[in-house]
Amino acid sequence: MTTIELKSRIHKTVDAIHNDQLLQTIYDFLKSNENSQTGELWKSLSEEQKNEVLLAFDESENEDNLIDGDELFK
Repeated sequence: MTTIELKSRIHKTVDAIHNDQLLQTIYDFLKSNENSQTGELWKSLSEEQKNEVLLAFDESENEDNLIDGDELFK
């Protein structure tokens, strides 16, 4: 996926969100990461936090562990 395609998909996704709190969270996340270097966040995590992230990623590979987006936003 090209940068232009990715930005377009992000714009469409954001345009479809009608939850002000979620939009503020997304904005804050993007703004805080605007000037950060690659890997900076990962390096700031403790070993326990890194292990939790990796475990969550592994668990997300099983669709039975996933929550539908509509259910998540309720």
